[in-house]
Amino acid sequence: MLETLGRAIVTGRYDAAPFPTEAELATQYDVSRSVTREAVKMLTAKGLLTARPRKGTTVQPPGQWNLFDPDVLRWLLERKFSLELLRQFTELRIAIEPAAAALAARAASQNGLDAIRAGYERMAGAETGDDDPLEADIAFHLAVLEASANPFYQQFCDLVTTALRTSIRFTNRFKGRTASLPQHHAVLAAVERRDAQSAQAAMGTLIADVMSLIDAAEKEA
Repeated sequence: MLETLGRAIVTGRYDAAPFPTEAELATQYDVSRSVTREAVKMLTAKGLLTARPRKGTTVQPPGQWNLFDPDVLRWLLERKFSLELLRQFTELRIAIEPAAAALAARAASQNGLDAIRAGYERMAGAETGDDDPLEADIAFHLAVLEASANPFYQQFCDLVTTALRTSIRFTNRFKGRTASLPQHHAVLAAVERRDAQSAQAAMGTLIADVMSLIDAAEKEA
């Protein structure tokens, strides 16, 4: 019920129609009022709904949605593909991932370093068909966030996992392009030699290259 309603809200089903009452939802989904109330409460916590006395439950405007909630972001990405949304997410990556790479170079444990190398080796294996390119690329970027040893950066893992599935599919398919192993290796090498400045620059270059692809796609649109 949560999944169906959340997707319906984000994809615009209720843009021109009132959101159903609890009684209507309970009947529609054949569930109890308590189950309906819990689903509405969860959607409210995600910023999708608001409940007001005498006005009932209404859909919140997109500016109120919690985009850091992985469910909300996933539902948002299920709408018609948007280069603007991809650009906005890439802007967020530019602000987060280079700094996380620098922190990883300074503070990563041996396990953290091993995870980043494992992610890179998965990407290398994907080049020869031994791994999934999308999952390997995601594993590399998540390993960098985890290796930062900063719980605030680590909190972005679910968000990055969800959004990268769209971002990497776009960049990997744009004119037959695949992820650049040399660029990812530059990040890995800098982190392993504990060179924070180079790690930050290498990750910045990698994501700036993604932004260049978005720029090119927007010009062709």
